[in-house]
Amino acid sequence: MPIKTDKKLIEELLTRGVENIYPKREFLEERLKKGDELTIYLGIDPTGPCLHIGHAIQLMKLRQFQQLGHKVILLMGDFTGMIGDPTDKSATRKQLTYEQVRENLKNYKEQASKILDFEGENPVDVRFNNDWLGKLTFKEVIELAAEFTVQQLLVRDMFDKRMKEGKPIGLHEFLYPLMQGYDSVAMDVDVEVGGSDQIFNMLAGRTLMKSLSGKEKVVVASSLLADPTGVKMGKTEGNMITLIDSPQDMFGKVMSWTDGMILGGFELCTIVPMEEVDKIKKELEGGMNPRDAKMHLAREIVTLYYDEKAAKQAEEEFKNIFQKGGKPDEIELKKLSQTKWKLVDLLAETGLTSSKSEARRLIEQGGVRVNDEKVSDKEMEVEIKKETLLQVGKRKFLRVCSG
Repeated sequence: MPIKTDKKLIEELLTRGVENIYPKREFLEERLKKGDELTIYLGIDPTGPCLHIGHAIQLMKLRQFQQLGHKVILLMGDFTGMIGDPTDKSATRKQLTYEQVRENLKNYKEQASKILDFEGENPVDVRFNNDWLGKLTFKEVIELAAEFTVQQLLVRDMFDKRMKEGKPIGLHEFLYPLMQGYDSVAMDVDVEVGGSDQIFNMLAGRTLMKSLSGKEKVVVASSLLADPTGVKMGKTEGNMITLIDSPQDMFGKVMSWTDGMILGGFELCTIVPMEEVDKIKKELEGGMNPRDAKMHLAREIVTLYYDEKAAKQAEEEFKNIFQKGGKPDEIELKKLSQTKWKLVDLLAETGLTSSKSEARRLIEQGGVRVNDEKVSDKEMEVEIKKETLLQVGKRKFLRVCSG
């Protein structure tokens, strides 16, 4: 596939959702406009089985490079995933086994294919960093470690905070940036893409590339989706969109985002032209109801991962549930082998909550209903003699019966 040097496409790649470019924007811009063929990569550690919209922000940036004809690599961190990235973590991550990591990533390519093209004349290449990191000798690791100082690592916010709080820092956590940095050397890349929370790790790769390969690696750091106060979507808030969520869940989760995330959502999570995003911004400033803008955003996101029909159906269902006080037209029916349950066990078993602790928390907050009756007793027992309707929050419904 020939390299494209379209100025408008290059400008969008360099600016849309980009927080910073190292060493500087002009360095990358010059190479793109010259038509140099570049190798770009994004690394993802398989800490769970689902890619989420935070990953998708970076995948969208990769797609821009791919559409210009450059070589794109999606790197699965099947080695680094076992170490555990300490970025933004207030405590040491629980380490995963190699088997757990491989199980987590088995559907990543299929999920990423909603955004990237793994076929055609310029397919994305999938790599695994255990292929080189798993073969490093202890001598080679020591030689790589000599490229950095302890002081460089200690200045990281989460390490500094943990030391002040008297919390332990694992030696293996110090080695994480080293391992991620070596990925760039092993693949001989020109550009690394990642979130702004990964700048330290990505610059470690830039340091190693310069020292070991004599090459200037470019780092493209994307913005993170958050409201003006810094509140990000996440599992705790219950509004983290995974790429395997149903259209209805995607739509509902977008509608639960704070109003301050609307414009960032359009810029980072959709392909809506920036001219239209600017127009939406002006309309919001002029008094447009944020709910209407959020509806538009939700439609765009569902359309991107499914299609317009699914987006329209999700919107109608949302309106029926939230604005008319109704229920979904179709509610899944699940047959259970036993009739007597503790409610917290039932919610976790059916997947309406991710854990028993989440079930207890939601019951305490008044977010659980059984046959349309709000539940407040965490110790409640349910006997399923006939079909029973369970509801968690405003979006999750399930019919259960004994079978």
